[in-house]
Amino acid sequence: MTKALLAILLSFAACAAPASAQGLDKAWEARGFANPESVLWDRDRKVLYVSNVNGTPQDKDGNGYVSELSSDGRILSLKWATGLDGPKGMAVSHGRLFIADIDRLAVVDTATGKTIGSYAAVGAKFLSDVTADGDGNVYVSDMLGNTIWRLSGNVFEKWLSSPDLQSPNGLKAEPGRLIVASWGGAADRGVSTKTPGSLKEVDYRDKRIHAITGNLGNLDGVESDGPRGYLVSDYVKGVVFRIDARGKAKVVLRLGQGSADIGSIPEQHLLLVPMMMDGTVAAYRLP
Repeated sequence: MTKALLAILLSFAACAAPASAQGLDKAWEARGFANPESVLWDRDRKVLYVSNVNGTPQDKDGNGYVSELSSDGRILSLKWATGLDGPKGMAVSHGRLFIADIDRLAVVDTATGKTIGSYAAVGAKFLSDVTADGDGNVYVSDMLGNTIWRLSGNVFEKWLSSPDLQSPNGLKAEPGRLIVASWGGAADRGVSTKTPGSLKEVDYRDKRIHAITGNLGNLDGVESDGPRGYLVSDYVKGVVFRIDARGKAKVVLRLGQGSADIGSIPEQHLLLVPMMMDGTVAAYRLP
C-alpha cells in the first residue's frame, strides 16, 4: 500500500456517513486503537490480538504494534507487541503469532509478546493477511503482487502467483483448500477496480483457483460461518456479507467505510470487526 493508496482510503472514509451498525446486535466496542487492521482470537490463551498500523501502512517506521484484549473487549495491554512497521493480518500456530508486516512475516512468542524472528518476502509489494493450516503451514497474501506466499518448515517462498487471484486479501485455511477473499481486478495500484473481488478457493494439491461467489466488492477479511459458509468484509462499502454453501451472498451488517480484516469468537458466536479509520474494534452477536 503506497501513500497514494492510503490517501485514497482516507478520502473514502472522509466522504462516508458516520458509522452506524445495522443488521446485527453489538455486544461490545473497544476504542483507542491506531489504524486497527486485523483482529484475531487466540483460542489457547483466550485473548484477542489487534494489529495497529499506526500510520501509513507501507512506511517502515517501527510504529506498528499489536494490542491484547479480553474476550469481552477490555484492553489488557495496548502495546503488547511492539517494534513492527505496518502490521496487518495475523495467525496463531503452535504458540507463535505470525504477522504480515509489509514485506516480511514477523513472528511473536504468544507467551511473552516478544518478536522472536521474521521471514523476508523478497519482492513482495503488500503483504496483507495470514492463515495457518492444520499441518502448521502458514500462508500469506500479497495483495498488490497477486501472490500467495507459504512458510513450510523454515522455508518462506512464493506458493502461487496468478492474475486470477484478483488482488488476494483475506485468507482462511481449510482442510483441502485455501479460501481467498479478493480485492478485485486492480486498475490503480489495488484501489480502483475494473472488476469487483469475489470469494475464491484454491486446491492445495493442484493450486487450481475456483470462484465460490460472483463479483461482490473490495473484499478484506474472511471467517468461517458453519459448513461451507463464510462471513466476508468489504472495506470500501463498509459491509459484511454472509455467504451460504451455494455461494449466495447477503449483507448482514452495514457499517462505515474502513471495515477491515474481521475475526470471530466461535464459542461466543461473535463477529469481530476492526474499523481502521475510526480506531475501534466491535463485536457483534451472530444468530
